[in-house]
Amino acid sequence: MKRTRLCLLLLVASCSSIPVRAKHDIIGISRSSLIACAGVPDNTAILDDGEVLQWRQDQAVQGPFTVKGPFGLEVDLSGHGTCHVVARLHEGRVAQVEYTGPSSTLLGPYSACRPLVAACEQLVSRD
Repeated sequence: MKRTRLCLLLLVASCSSIPVRAKHDIIGISRSSLIACAGVPDNTAILDDGEVLQWRQDQAVQGPFTVKGPFGLEVDLSGHGTCHVVARLHEGRVAQVEYTGPSSTLLGPYSACRPLVAACEQLVSRD
């Protein structure tokens, strides 16, 4: 039983820590590398000193604890979250990353952002 709880805690920690690490680790990567790992952005805005790119994950991500019973009874102990990743670029490189949206589930405060930044985090962690 202790081993199961430990595995669950490690899973929760890893799911929520990837977006937190990525928020800092992808600072400085090029625009082309960012698009290669995160995909084509949903929105862009040109600013006087650079550019802002936004990726949207608007389909609710559900946490792992939903219990369904007879007669349509359903108890949801998790949370639902969406995420928008906003990256500000200066001179073609990532200068700032922020997350918006109700992204919290039982897996952590930014767990709904994980699918948007996981490939970028893997890219920078390999270098």
